[in-house]
Amino acid sequence: MKTILKIAKAELRTLFYSPIAWFLMIVFLIQCSVVYIALLEANARSQELNGSAPTYFGYLTETIFLSPGSLFSTIMQNLYLYIPLLTMSLISRETGSGTIKLLYSSPIKVREIILGKFVGMMGYNLVLVFVISIFLISGIFHIQNPDTGMFFTAVLGFYLLLSAYAAIGLFMSCLTTYQVVAAISTFIMIGILSHIGSLWQNIAFVRELTYFLSMNGRTHNMLMGLITSKDVIYFLVIVYIFLGISIYKLRDGMESKSAWVRTGRYVSVVATGLLVGCISSIPSMIAYYDATANKLRTLTPNAQKIIKELGHDPLEVTAYNNLLSKFWFLGGPDSYKDNQARWEYYQRFKNDIVLKTVYYYDTPLDEPYVLLSYPGKNLKQVAETFAKIKKVSFSDIKTPREIHKMVNLQPEMNRYVMQLKWRGRTTFLRVFEDQAIWPSETEVSAAIKRLLQARLPRIGFVTGHLERDVNKMGDKDYMMLTKMSALRNSLVNQGFDVDSVSLDGQSIPDNISTLVIADPKVELPAATLAKIENYISKGGNLLIEGEPGRQHILNPLLAKIGVQMSEGLVIQESDQNAPDLVTARLTPFAGTLYKPLINAIADSTKVSMPTAAALSYSGNDGFNTHPLLLTDPVKSWIKKGKIDIEMFNRANAANATGNANSPGATKAPALGTLQYSSADGDIKGSVPTALALSRKINGKEQRIIVVSDADFLSNSELRRFNMRTANFIFSTGLFSWLNNNEFPIDTSRPESKDKRLNVTLNQIPLLRIIYVWVLPAVLLICGVILLLRRKRK
Repeated sequence: MKTILKIAKAELRTLFYSPIAWFLMIVFLIQCSVVYIALLEANARSQELNGSAPTYFGYLTETIFLSPGSLFSTIMQNLYLYIPLLTMSLISRETGSGTIKLLYSSPIKVREIILGKFVGMMGYNLVLVFVISIFLISGIFHIQNPDTGMFFTAVLGFYLLLSAYAAIGLFMSCLTTYQVVAAISTFIMIGILSHIGSLWQNIAFVRELTYFLSMNGRTHNMLMGLITSKDVIYFLVIVYIFLGISIYKLRDGMESKSAWVRTGRYVSVVATGLLVGCISSIPSMIAYYDATANKLRTLTPNAQKIIKELGHDPLEVTAYNNLLSKFWFLGGPDSYKDNQARWEYYQRFKNDIVLKTVYYYDTPLDEPYVLLSYPGKNLKQVAETFAKIKKVSFSDIKTPREIHKMVNLQPEMNRYVMQLKWRGRTTFLRVFEDQAIWPSETEVSAAIKRLLQARLPRIGFVTGHLERDVNKMGDKDYMMLTKMSALRNSLVNQGFDVDSVSLDGQSIPDNISTLVIADPKVELPAATLAKIENYISKGGNLLIEGEPGRQHILNPLLAKIGVQMSEGLVIQESDQNAPDLVTARLTPFAGTLYKPLINAIADSTKVSMPTAAALSYSGNDGFNTHPLLLTDPVKSWIKKGKIDIEMFNRANAANATGNANSPGATKAPALGTLQYSSADGDIKGSVPTALALSRKINGKEQRIIVVSDADFLSNSELRRFNMRTANFIFSTGLFSWLNNNEFPIDTSRPESKDKRLNVTLNQIPLLRIIYVWVLPAVLLICGVILLLRRKRK
């Protein structure tokens, strides 16, 4: 060991007496400084644009240091440029100058030479770690409540990657006497190991091998705060393999062995390293440590509990991937590694999750225009064209007839879908039409609950009186809310079952957890009313939605619970929207219905309600009543009497068109919005448009929600869902509360604390001078002084 340390000390001395080592340190420091200051400035600007907002959107520790485009991500993408310039002379310098023969004749062992030089490089790597640690320490002061656990895991990943590069460079230096050739060879080898994971993905065994050898993304988990034993062992195996073959390469120069013996040595080193690596990649053999403050890289407790309920029976996940679907990229051969990573969070708690993929081609029912783009070709010919474009073997793709025998995917629109199978039971897990695409813990947990045959909430929508239809995509209907599989927030993807209930010839089924009466347009028969009243008296949960102009239909029923829809229409002043479009604000009590609504309230997000009426309640009917939505107290009022909104809008449109077409004429005055008139009985002020009622009855809590608008859940309103409206979140919250908050499954985490910077934009110029100019200058001066003193000696 003493000999190894002496060689390491000598190697470090040689490095620091070399201008290139100092040059690389200075360049590395400047690069870190430029990236860090740019990120700091961008986030400080965003923070100041938010004014006095108490929170900052996003995790600042991750944004500045660890996510794509951050400090570590940017630096590590270019790290391979530094190490080869340092390692290219480790052995080639000895062989080129002839000093290697002196080492051969000395009592020093070959492994001591190799290990000594490698330890010397590890020492230099610590200097680079010290450089980047300057910015981590700065981050502790520049960010309020930083997630420091992620700093330590990122530094570990950074150092392990440096060590792997050093081992590769050391081996390449053993192969040639030319230092430039050694550097170029190191670049090439690092490039091969970085991209080998994308090769031969169609061959299962080879795919597993190349996946393990691939260096690309191996530090991703550690940068995100998660240490896994397989990633740590991977870097140790890479170091072991390249140091081992380096030792045997030097031995070949001083020993006379047959080619078979020499080859056997190299093969044994590589084989033992790969064996250890493959064993370490077995899910049951992997250990994990999540260093993040809120355990962001670990399943939430509720998701863990549901996974554990599966017991020791294997869970089979079969992805059906349509060659013609726009989601082909999710399950194609090139995405094998990504899919492994997506399911790794679940395999951590259930290591017998088996992943399979079935490729097929069929008409993508959600985008049939794909076939229209290839006129004159049938389905098979189009599929063959796609297979050629996407570089997959068409013989591996199942035909429509073959896939139909296996599974019926037409209800899933022949899109990419995963089928979960456990104990002979199956259910589908879908991907969605949003930015995230992939199902979150909430959707995965809901699908597993279906496998477990848990008693899922069953929502019954009353039919027979021209109510909103859950099976149609009309503007006024409710299919997007209830059964549209491509939408993440649709009830069917959140763990709910949806049924239509006709009360004309049957009673309300006992398995209904919530009954929905969505805007009946004709008066409810006495028999139907009796059944609903009986349901209420027994403590059943209920959602009632009405529309202005039809108050007389629901008011007799609402009277039983002490609520009434007032006559008239809520009008809201607006320069852009129709006067009957109300944007109601969420009350604090609405935040108790569903956790995501708390953020919506904090962001002042509104719920859009076309044509709403005011709700009144007595408060003496045994229910605890709380408003959920309130209209704007300044811009809105209740308009009494009959109003022809459509005629008003047409007049406004005609008036605007006339003004636009006659620029030279005197412009007619804009009609504006409907005017408030106390003489007509209009009532000014904020009124509730949604109420939550609860009471204790028959040993349980009964929950009822009344809304004076049925359009806020309609397809047309949810279709234009955006960041300014909370309709989808609010609807999910309603059904969550009505079903005792059992679904959607709560997979939320505590709010992050690293949301604000301690740095202002005015301080950035000074910080830029210190980091980009002063610190590199100090390092340069130290290097010059050391090199000059060395030259004098």
